[in-house]
Order: sequence, then C-alpha cells, then structure tokens
Amino acid sequence: MIKLSGSVGSVLKWKGSEVWFVMPDQTVYEAIEKMADKAVGALLVISVGKLVGIISERDYARKVILKGKSSKTTRVKEIMTSPVVSVPPDKDVEECMSIITKNRIRHLPIIENEKLLGVVSIGDLVKWVVSEQEETIEHLQNYISSKYPT
Repeated sequence: MIKLSGSVGSVLKWKGSEVWFVMPDQTVYEAIEKMADKAVGALLVISVGKLVGIISERDYARKVILKGKSSKTTRVKEIMTSPVVSVPPDKDVEECMSIITKNRIRHLPIIENEKLLGVVSIGDLVKWVVSEQEETIEHLQNYISSKYPT
C-alpha cells in the first residue's frame, strides 16, 4: 500500500482557503440557493465568528424534503449537523481520509486555536493524493530513464 504524505494544511494551501458559510437563523432555502450559486455541496454554519455546524445537500434531502418541511420556513439551525468533525492543519492526509470515511462525511473543516482556516472535501483529498502519486511516478520515470539510456 502506498503511504500518503503531507498535511491537510498543505492541501488547504494548494486548493485555497475560501470558505462559504451561512448563519444559523438563515432559511434552508437561502442555504440551498447559496450552495447552487457557489457550486458546492455543503456550507459551514458560523455564529458570532465561530463554527457551530455544517449544512449539506444530504441534510436538506433527509431532514427537509423527506420530512415534508418547507425550505423557506425551516432554519439552518434546525437541520445542521453539529458538532462538526474538524482537524488541525498538521493532521496528515491519510488520517483525514480515515476520519472522513469513519464518520461518513464529505467535508472537513481545518481549525487551529479555535480559528477556522478553511475546509477540505473528500474530492480535494483525492486530487491531492492523485497529484502526489503522479509526481512520484514522474520522479521514478526520470530516475529510470537517466539510469538506463534508451
């Protein structure tokens, strides 16, 4: 098995740290509208500068649509997932993938000293791993071709 390397902080620097969020008292409709506008599947829920939850398309489907609620009257705080699973920036990528798999989540906020630094998705981690493996393959190909002339 290939050992994954790098910290989730490195992934965050590589992908960018822009975070999309809503507040707990906003409607679910506003949250879904923002997800569609930003082309994301989840938003962090921030209150008084602190991460208090996360709302995803899955939350919407299971806690609004299937329950027969209205997205225009239901508040984000009623359906958000809380507390949020998060990690510090020095957590390695392999551990983060394990945390995501174990908790059956797709987004992982990165927090240091109670400050939100950003969020990575399972897609971001997979892209990081693929990029790292491509780099390793390139190094090996360069090593082989310089060692054994064609």
